[in-house]
Amino acid sequence: MKRPARFRALFALAVIAASVFIAVTVPVRLGLDLRGGTQIVLETRDSETVKANGEATDRTLEVLRGRVDALGVAEPSIVRSGENRIIVELPGLQDPRQAADVLGRTAQLSVHPVLGAAAEGDKPKEKGEEVLPDESGERLRLGPAALRGQDVEDAEALIDQQTGAGWHVTVDFEDDKGWAKLTGEAACHPAGDPQRRVAIVLDKKIISSPQVDPSVSCGAGITGGSTQITGSFTSDEAKELALLVKGGALPVPVETVEQRTVGPTLGAEAIEASAWAAVVGTALTAIFIIVVYRLMGLLATLALVCYGLISYAGLAALGATLTLPGLAGFVLAIGMAVDANVLVFERAREEYGKRNRPSSRSALTAGFKGAFSAIADSNITTLIAAVLLFLLASGPVKGFGVTLGIGVVASMVSALVITRVLAEFAVSRNWVHRRPKITGLASIGRVRTYLTRRNPQLMRRPRRWLAVSAVVLAVAAAGIVVRGLNYGVEFTGGRLIEYSTSTTVDPDRAREALADAGFPQAVVQSSGDNKLTVRTEELTNAEAVKVADAIAEVGGGAEKVRDELIGPSLGDELRRNALIALGLALGAQLLYLAFRFRWMFGTGAVAALAHDVVILTGIFAWLGKPIDGVFLAALLTVIGYSVNDSVVVFDRIRELWRKDSKEPLAQVTNQAILQTVPRTVNTGIGVIFILAALAVLGGDSLTDFALALLIGMLVGTYSSVLTASPLAIELEAFSHDGKDGKGGKGGKGRGRGRGHGRARGGSGRAAAGAAKETGRAEAVGKVK
Repeated sequence: MKRPARFRALFALAVIAASVFIAVTVPVRLGLDLRGGTQIVLETRDSETVKANGEATDRTLEVLRGRVDALGVAEPSIVRSGENRIIVELPGLQDPRQAADVLGRTAQLSVHPVLGAAAEGDKPKEKGEEVLPDESGERLRLGPAALRGQDVEDAEALIDQQTGAGWHVTVDFEDDKGWAKLTGEAACHPAGDPQRRVAIVLDKKIISSPQVDPSVSCGAGITGGSTQITGSFTSDEAKELALLVKGGALPVPVETVEQRTVGPTLGAEAIEASAWAAVVGTALTAIFIIVVYRLMGLLATLALVCYGLISYAGLAALGATLTLPGLAGFVLAIGMAVDANVLVFERAREEYGKRNRPSSRSALTAGFKGAFSAIADSNITTLIAAVLLFLLASGPVKGFGVTLGIGVVASMVSALVITRVLAEFAVSRNWVHRRPKITGLASIGRVRTYLTRRNPQLMRRPRRWLAVSAVVLAVAAAGIVVRGLNYGVEFTGGRLIEYSTSTTVDPDRAREALADAGFPQAVVQSSGDNKLTVRTEELTNAEAVKVADAIAEVGGGAEKVRDELIGPSLGDELRRNALIALGLALGAQLLYLAFRFRWMFGTGAVAALAHDVVILTGIFAWLGKPIDGVFLAALLTVIGYSVNDSVVVFDRIRELWRKDSKEPLAQVTNQAILQTVPRTVNTGIGVIFILAALAVLGGDSLTDFALALLIGMLVGTYSSVLTASPLAIELEAFSHDGKDGKGGKGGKGRGRGRGHGRARGGSGRAAAGAAKETGRAEAVGKVK
């Protein structure tokens, strides 16, 4: 074994061993949509005295951490996101009301001296004073706060079992002298005087205003820094109050901008459905690859298994959270990862047919060498997009960038290292060398045989393909204008709740019930067997209970399986960041492709991407499908698939044009397309198997995802061949027209005389030459 081959083998073993170790020892974090629970996104706001910067958000996070721990939720997660946002994940918590109340309340605790009684309409006289009603409704005038929440050392809910006085909250203050001074001043007033009382205020509300005991002397006060908050507390009220007081005051107010609750049933169903889709889809893809490429296909299947292992280990090592769209994308990537292997095997088949004394080993080496530039360029462009999405986007788009980046790296390692090590070892065996057909590389395949025999001239009239694309584009754009986009709550803000009902409920009947309950604008859709999805404007938790009651009444009972609340500000931010990240990703890909190829190829590829985005979005607009995070993940996958196709074609054009720079671009492009069609067909069939498994077995939650990918794959395959390539031809001809100032001589077939005259002449001559070999010179010779 030569040194490079030995190095590749050792590297492959090291990567696989490390991946196995990580996969066994480090579990991947599942998103709440897969394991059930509640996620709350809080955003800090400026107060009168404190600005909501990163430092204030960090202090707020620590206060919230204590409250989360006190909730008793197993394995909670609380992290800061950006400058002023905190994400709290509470696995297993299905009722978000308690968590939202505890986390969202500012709990601005303060203790005030009472300056006297206040009449109705009285307002504070001095700065720092407040006029608030006490527990019984009597209005009191309070002086500036003497103690605040940060002075609280501990708080505990207790019940006096001896006297049976009920529940109370014991509060211990760190500032012993402050509490003694405050109570000592109050004790200087006679019993029954309001000024002998001390007011404990929580969130601008007097929760207790006890009178200092007559045994306390004036000026001495209560030492020890402890007091009791008494009242008609229930057990839960006392415990919640103790939790809030002990948690301390938040440095700045917080607002709930997003809230998601997913039932564990949905998570379990999603995992099971995706797992079955992975098994069936991968099995079908593996069978197809093995049938087409025989031994090489079997080895590629083993490499795909390694690809899945490396991707999983990458997710675990980075601590990434695997969500439902990410899981579906992970399953799909298994099918798309076969693309690099197909590229190598198809190039090896070409090389095998060109040689006078062919061998599988030399053909395979030439295949890896010839396919390397296409694999590298397509993966680098996708990696550029992944990095920009991770850095600039937020929410599901950011997570998709992580999954996409890991998939790209794992795909290159699988195809260029692991597959090569296995394939080179196999073809070096004598029994394989004596039976070249077993490798699957000794024949060019049925598709390539058919194309070689027919030699269709697809690029004879490139403007016809552009016209077809323009018509389809116009129809899709009309759907966006006429029907509009059905944005999900991720982008509009609002609340989306999915219920599982005991009986099948007609959506119209559910709408009527919600209208009677006070929600006439609610959008109700059937989302599967005995399932209803309700989408409204932003609701409070109390209003959400009314919605649940209305659905339960018409459905004979209802169980909430999903609950998403997103504030309008967060929806605007997600949409804005997604568009910015997408635009910059397209721009970066254009620059890279222009650098690696020529400017007209980069422009053609990016135009094809924009073409795919508009068409897929337009079709979803015509169908009334939601434009949500799942659709966005599918759209980004389609963009990556489309740019891969375009790069493969352009890489072959570059290679052929280097061999004969005088050949007309139209003819070179036609030849490149015909040579890459077998790869496109085989890769597309492999992806369709995965998509079919997702659509049939993936369940309701993955149906729209699979539909978007299926449409996008078909549109992307078409555009990379019949939109990007014709546009590059037209741009190249236009650039020569601009340089010449007129038609030019057309010696290379790249200039233009009247209309298409000279460009067609070049293509026609080349086509006629090719047609003589197939006995069709008469038909092609008519082209002028």
